[in-house]
Amino acid sequence: MSKAMLRTLRPQTTFCSIRTQASRSFITIPSTEPQSLTASRILPYKSTSLYTLIADVDSYSSFLPYCQHSRVTKWSSPDKDGKRWPSEADLRVGWGAFEETFTSRLFCIPGSVVEALSGDAVTTLSRANLAHHSATLNSPTAGNKIFQSLSTRWTVKPFLYKPPTSRPQTDKTEHEARPQTEVHLTIDFQFGNPIYAALSKAVAPKVAGIMIEAFEVRARKLLDGPGSAVREKHPFNGAFSAGKKIGA
Repeated sequence: MSKAMLRTLRPQTTFCSIRTQASRSFITIPSTEPQSLTASRILPYKSTSLYTLIADVDSYSSFLPYCQHSRVTKWSSPDKDGKRWPSEADLRVGWGAFEETFTSRLFCIPGSVVEALSGDAVTTLSRANLAHHSATLNSPTAGNKIFQSLSTRWTVKPFLYKPPTSRPQTDKTEHEARPQTEVHLTIDFQFGNPIYAALSKAVAPKVAGIMIEAFEVRARKLLDGPGSAVREKHPFNGAFSAGKKIGA
């Protein structure tokens, strides 16, 4: 082949290469890699009062964004105090024109953790704390069209706040501490469909913050003043009533 012919073909070959690269870039499939979101709040209520609200899974659809329906379908065996906790629930989530109903397994460490799992998600909670969930601990999770795996974990723990004092450190005067609680939310998920990953790209990173803000609003609405003034009740013996405060 002559040098003249090579000079003629070389620009065309380069152009084809560039066009191919551009095409490959244009059809890149959105990422479905695992993602993790977290959010925290410190609220002026007893941890037991806030845990009661979190464990009331049937009420999720009344205050959590994107949750259109929530219903507990199975309950745990009695724990050491004789109380039963949600063990399985049907949830319907949706945004825009998309919605999906799926089943989540629930694991409750009374007074501390409420965890919901769907798809391939597996609990990392200590089995020693989940004896009352033994019937569902090893049961398979139901798949769904949106998530390959989804783990939502609410954790509460007392946060002791003591008002600062301007008096010298040698002053022995005691200052009454207010009961407060740190509420932590972790969401680990992996989309099973790249289309959902693409559609939720702008919303997904904000979900944990939106959810915990919604929970804070609910806590303020239902808990009557400081947590110490709330009459403690188990969440499933009639303590909750739509539009009413606990203890009202």
